[in-house]
Amino acid sequence: MTVTIKLDSLLEEQVRQRAQASGRGISDVVRAALRLYHAGEDAAGAPRSAYEMGADLSDRHAGAADLASKRCLHAECPRPSPPHAT
Repeated sequence: MTVTIKLDSLLEEQVRQRAQASGRGISDVVRAALRLYHAGEDAAGAPRSAYEMGADLSDRHAGAADLASKRCLHAECPRPSPPHAT
């Protein structure tokens, strides 16, 4: 499919620079941008939530569930200083 679009001069220059820097053609850069744009929306065209966009990243760095509550139970752990009296 062939599409004709009008770009303002700044956007045109940005597309040209991106194409030149990446060694790709302008059409390739525009296609990649459209793919990224559509990947950020659900089937109805609504933007996806941050949770949905990062769903494939969750549980990659899993650890013990109690790290926050048991973060300082060993002897080497520095204890916080008491607040200074004013």
